[in-house]
Amino acid sequence: MSRQEQDALSRTALGVFRLNGQFLAVSEKLAEPAGLTAAWWQVLGAVLPEPLPVAGIARVMGITRQSVQRIADLLVREGLAAYEPNPAHRRAKLLTPTEAGRTAIARIGPGHAELAALLTRELGGQEAFDETVRVLERLSGALDAIEADHQ
Repeated sequence: MSRQEQDALSRTALGVFRLNGQFLAVSEKLAEPAGLTAAWWQVLGAVLPEPLPVAGIARVMGITRQSVQRIADLLVREGLAAYEPNPAHRRAKLLTPTEAGRTAIARIGPGHAELAALLTRELGGQEAFDETVRVLERLSGALDAIEADHQ
């Protein structure tokens, strides 16, 4: 590995770590009026399209199953989500949002839309924002491929 490659990796990692912190901070602010935390929002958001088992949510989010399990149990306790039977696996129940959970997520919508508009403008328009997304997805895919090759 060349010094230039190492520097690029270090700058990328530091940038992503900073970006993660920034997204967590802004997500906490957006989620707070809905009575959620950023972590609760992430887990609920993962199951909005369809119910998923905890392990499936963890894979989508790139975090541990144990972390998701803890949050899922809290969401169920708060009435924001429910467990339902999983026809594909008797023990791995599916997490699904309740109406209260969907309502809480909907309350985030206006702030989310405002932030999206601000970021679009700050990045120089929709095309630039879309390119940013593509680069981040490409980076994530490359890391997935490297991890798969080295297992």
